[in-house]
Amino acid sequence: MLFINTVGMISPGIAIFLGVIALIIFGPKKLPEFGRAMGTSLKEFKDATDGIMKDHDDKDNKDVK
Repeated sequence: MLFINTVGMISPGIAIFLGVIALIIFGPKKLPEFGRAMGTSLKEFKDATDGIMKDHDDKDNKDVK
């Protein structure tokens, strides 16, 4: 909680610090692969949650009729 400001975003200084640490840990060649994998995972998660919400909304609409 100490690193998150009142808007709920990470401050730029902390983001840069985390980026440098990630660069040291993963190296410059693995970092793009890691970022790509994270992006793909987040997209799949979003698509799955959208599908669940759509199914839930469809079920609610059928119950109302």
